[in-house]
This record gives sequence, C-alpha cells and structure tokens, in this order.
Amino acid sequence: MSSIVRERTRTLFATTLLFTFAAGVPLAGVAQGRRPITETDLFKFMWAADPQISPNGSQVAFVRVNVNEDKDRYETQIFIVPSDGSTPPRPLTSGRNDRSPRWSPNGREIAFVRTPEPVDGKSKPAQIYLISMDGGEARALTDAPKGASSPVWSPDGRTIAFVGTPDTSSAAKADSAKKAADSTQKKHVSDVRVITRAQYRWNGGGYTDPTAHNHIWTVPASFTATGALQTPRQITFGEFDEGEPVWSPDGLRLYFTSNRRLEPYYETGGAELYSVTASGGAILKVAGIDGSIGTIALSPDGKRIAFTGEANAKPVRFYDQPDLFITDAAPGSRPRNLTASYDFDVESGIGSDQHPPRAGNGGGIIWSRDARSVVVVTTENGRANLMRFSTSDGKVDSVTMGDHEVVSYTASADGSKIITLISTPVNIGDLFVVDANTPRSAPRQITHINDGLFSSLELSVPEEFWYKSFDGRRIQGWILKPPHFDRSRKYPLILEIHGGPNTAYGYSFTHEFLWMAAKGYVVLYTNPRGSTSYGQDFANIIQFHYPGDDYKDLMTGVDEVLKRGYVDSTRMGVTGGSGGGVLTNWTITQTHRFAAAVSQRSIADWSGWWYTADFTLFNPTWFPAAPWEDPKNYAEHSAITYVANVTTPLMLIEGESDMRTPPVNGGEAMFRALKYLHKPTVMVRFPEETHELSRSGKPWHRVERLRHIVGWFDKYLQHQTTTVYDVR
Repeated sequence: MSSIVRERTRTLFATTLLFTFAAGVPLAGVAQGRRPITETDLFKFMWAADPQISPNGSQVAFVRVNVNEDKDRYETQIFIVPSDGSTPPRPLTSGRNDRSPRWSPNGREIAFVRTPEPVDGKSKPAQIYLISMDGGEARALTDAPKGASSPVWSPDGRTIAFVGTPDTSSAAKADSAKKAADSTQKKHVSDVRVITRAQYRWNGGGYTDPTAHNHIWTVPASFTATGALQTPRQITFGEFDEGEPVWSPDGLRLYFTSNRRLEPYYETGGAELYSVTASGGAILKVAGIDGSIGTIALSPDGKRIAFTGEANAKPVRFYDQPDLFITDAAPGSRPRNLTASYDFDVESGIGSDQHPPRAGNGGGIIWSRDARSVVVVTTENGRANLMRFSTSDGKVDSVTMGDHEVVSYTASADGSKIITLISTPVNIGDLFVVDANTPRSAPRQITHINDGLFSSLELSVPEEFWYKSFDGRRIQGWILKPPHFDRSRKYPLILEIHGGPNTAYGYSFTHEFLWMAAKGYVVLYTNPRGSTSYGQDFANIIQFHYPGDDYKDLMTGVDEVLKRGYVDSTRMGVTGGSGGGVLTNWTITQTHRFAAAVSQRSIADWSGWWYTADFTLFNPTWFPAAPWEDPKNYAEHSAITYVANVTTPLMLIEGESDMRTPPVNGGEAMFRALKYLHKPTVMVRFPEETHELSRSGKPWHRVERLRHIVGWFDKYLQHQTTTVYDVR
C-alpha cells in the first residue's frame, strides 16, 4: 500500500464523524429520549435509488422505495428534488412500480419504466412511459408483449433505445394449432422442459428460456397525430443477449455489450463490446479483453470508450479484480488498462442488507468535458468513494473521501456537478451534491429521507480496528457495541461473516448489526482474506483453499476482541449468509468455542453444490478439478465431512427458491445429519424466497428472519426461555 493511500486511510474516520454530524445523522448519545432500533423499523425505512440529474443540473430525479406493510411489498415511485436542496423532494409519478428515470436531452421530459398493476389477477409486463415536466399524467410509450426496460434517449431527443424480448408466442401458438389440426388427438400444450445447456436456471429468474433473448429496440419519443403509440423497431437479432445500449454522440450508432458464446461456461471469456447502426444492420465487434466487460461510456467526442472489466490471468484465478480500460471506438481496437497499478476494486461496492431493494442503483463511468479524465466508484479498505483517473496515464485522485459507501451517482452534462447516494453505518442513504471541480470537497446533503424516523433512534457507531492474523497478514474489522455500553460488564458476542466470498463489509448501513447491538450484543464483523477492497492478491489468496485460512483470520479477530475484556467467552455466537454460511458451517465443525450458530443460505457439501448451483465451475477457479476427478479435495473442504464434530446448537435458514445455494446441499444436509446425531438443530424455511432473502426478500420475511436469528441467540446466549424451537 502506498504512503498516499495509508495517509488517506488514517484521515477517513475523523472526516466521516465531522461529515455525519454536519449531515444531521443521529449518533449514540447525541440526544436524549431516543429508543433502540427494532426489527420492525424495516417497515418504516425509505430508500433513495438511481439518482439522475437534469441536463442543466438544476433538478434530480430519483426512485424512492418504501414498504407497504399491509400488502407485504415494496413500492417504488419517482421523486424530484432541486439539486441545491432548497425544497424537499416531491413525487413526480403516481405509480407503485415506477423506476429507471431518464431525462430527455432538453430536460423537458422523463422516460421511466413502470410495471402496471395486475388486471384480473394477471400480471402485466413493464413498459416505458413518458411524463412531461410541464405537468400532466404519464403516458405509456411502449406496449411490448414481453416488456421493455433500460430506456436511453438519443442525443437529439427524438428516439429512445430500450431492451426487450421479441414475442415468439404467436408463432408458437400457430404451430401448435397446426399440429392440433393435423392430429386426431386432443389438443395439448406441453409444459415439459428440454434442457441442453449446463446453465439453465438462475437465482431470482427461475428456469431460462433458451429461445428468448434480450435485444435492442428503438421507438420514437413521441406519439402519432391521433395520440396512438408508435411502432418500435428491432435493431439487433439472433441467439445472443445484448446489454444496455449507449448512443454515440452523433446518434448514428448504438454501443452495447454481449457474450456471444453459445456455451460460455466452457471458456474464460465474457461479455465484449459491439456496435450497430441506429437503423439496424450488421453488428460489429469493437473490442474485447480476455475476461468480461461491464459498464461502458463514450467520450464526449465519441472517439473513445471507457469501460470496466475483469481481465483473466493465466492460470485462471478465483477472483479477477475489476479494472478501468480505455479503447478507441473503431472496430478492432485494443483496450488499454488505466488501473493496472491501482490495486483496488473499480466499480465495486460494500456488502449491506439495506441497498435499495428492487429499484436499481445507477452510476457507471463519468467523462470530463475535456476527456482528460474519468470518474468512477472504487472500494478501498471497506470504503466506497469516487475516484478520478487520468485518461492518459491512469493517475488517480480522490473526488470524495470518507467513511461511507457511495452507492450510486450521476453527473450534470458538463461534469461539474455530481449527485451521490451515500450510505453510512448510521444512515441508510441520502443524496449529496459534490463539486467535481473542487478536489475532495465535502459533499452537501440535499435529502433527508429517513430523518423523521432516525431522529428518534439511538444508533451505535462501529469502532474500526486492524489486527494481525496467524501469518502476520493485516485484517480489518469493526466492533459494534450496544447503546449505553458499559466496559465493566461482560456482553455476549455475535461474529458476523460476510458472503461472496469476494465482497467486503465496511462503512454502509446494516440493519441486522444495529438491531443485534440494540438487543444487547457486541457485534464483530471483519474482512478476512478473500475479501475485496484490499487488492488482487488478498482477494485471490483463498483459491483452492476455501474455507481454510480465512477461518483462521476470523478466529484471530475473535481473540483480539476477547483481549479487550468486555465479552463473555462462554456466550459467543456466529452467523453468516451464503459464503458466510459456508464459514459458519465450517467454524462449528472446527471449534466448540461458540454457544450458538445460525447458518444462512449455505453450502455444506461442495461436491453436491458443484452439480446443482445455478452457475457452473467448469473452469478451475474454485477447485482444480471436477468432483469425480478429485473427490478427496471436495470432501476435505466440505463441512458435512466433519459434521460429527458439531456440538454447537445450529439454526439453518433457507430460501426455498434459492438456486444459488440450493438448500439440498446446505441447510438440508446439515439439518438431516445433525438430527441423526441427536444434536440441537432447527431449520427455518422461507417460501418463494431466493438467495436475496436478507436484502430484497418480502418485508415480512426479512423481519421474521431477523427475529429467528436473534431468537436463537437469545435462547442460547442470553438464556431466554422459548418453546418455538422445541421438537413438536
């Protein structure tokens, strides 16, 4: 780590404390008469998402998300706020499923995506709507049978490009009807799936239709003389999916990303950069890397393209740190890595259970007006901030600084003003203005989304600490103490382990941690090896060794906290989800030091998971070979192999529609084995929930999940009486 980065890191915590007080965010002990946060405060939370600044920089449109407790759902609506914060936000749209606001180039209209309310109990696909800033109701611009998304205005404001799936149902019905007419048998529509691809279902998306592909379309941004809808034009075709389109500045071409491999899991390559004329035609490959391309952005003159991407190494790695690239816009160009010497994660974020649910984020790459630099979010040491990179030599400078997470952002047309959505450990997220022309200027807050609620809450502030692990490697962690903490007391402790495993905890709002602290627990969370935001080597070091030394990092962190004298070592719990569930299962098979554990959406049997997860491991990224080629390796790293060692009472939490870590190879395996061994265990299952249960599951399910986790720890760490988990 460079001396500049070390100095920046040392100053961040003090910076955020000042910033937090200035922003009016409540801290523990600041005011009297406040109450602890509760699990049901989730119903009162509101989130800002996907901010979009108007072309002249005077207004910001954003998505506001709230919970409808009675209907157990999230509702999204588009709001407007002056960029100077002079008046409070006001609603712009009246729908309950409105999102993705995008300003027209002249700032007089906004295109957005709305999912209409169901009709006769039948859901309807999302469509693109237009609303005038002069007033009036929003009007549907599209009526695509399978929906429309990702609207992008052409530079002249006359056309909107979007992503949609062609409707093949009419041809299918005609073919079915012909077959029925040619047959004497009763008409039958088959629901049988014929699977030919190794990746055939996705967490949250269900089973995929290999004949349905997302393509790029355009539609006039207006209506006919009679007020009727214009007919969209399909621009791309074929058997591959195209990503979100980007217009060239002259409006003549559309650029997009696409992985044009029939079975991509056999290769290490991913999405590449392509273009097509705005009227359709031949698709040209612009550039690619040995890896995958993410977000793209054209320079103001349209001659260059900046993009984020993950370049593969030889041999392949467990984790490829995302970098920032620049390439010419001409076909066959050769990208140049701007961040080869910047050893942190570009366009990455911090793990949290309170990112805006089901609303999108926004961000990407921002070009300066003179094209000499670009701005993008990066993560360093558990923080996410905007950084500016020179397009000539990759020289880096900070645009924002602080102990927080820049979740999303948007820039004015001239790039001088950036609107950021910032989350801190004590603030879910608000909009702030950053002066891009004044280096490291303090963000100025323009919304106070949750002030009404948070002014009544007493929230603890996490304490950052660093410690040396068993091999001398430095590990970052945080301790969250209960309100009115008394150092002379002995508190129960909960160790929280993040998932991924290539992600990171840090300076972002996490309801789960705050509620545990409010319930009287010291909460410890750390970023063991394998975590992001500490460089390529730190994140990749667990390749072929997961779980393993990362577990040792966690236990060393627990030992460091125990040295402080305020934790009762006989009343410690451990929990985590996904990769954190993997390590929770592993932990209780390796040690008896924890009095209770909650493993969420986990993996216990690596071999079984290899066969059933929604994505494949056909390349030697996580394991050097397939299960039947190296069964010993899979068994040695699987918690189920050592399940007879478990004495810790274990709760297992599963989403019944989880296709990322299917319950059969995680919670169900551990539960059945522990029941066979007569060990205390319980499994809590959430119908229709995916791997995203803790982040965007149904509101009531999220609350019930928190209640069960803390209820289990209350039983074994606080010795509270309950019959909920008794055998019936």
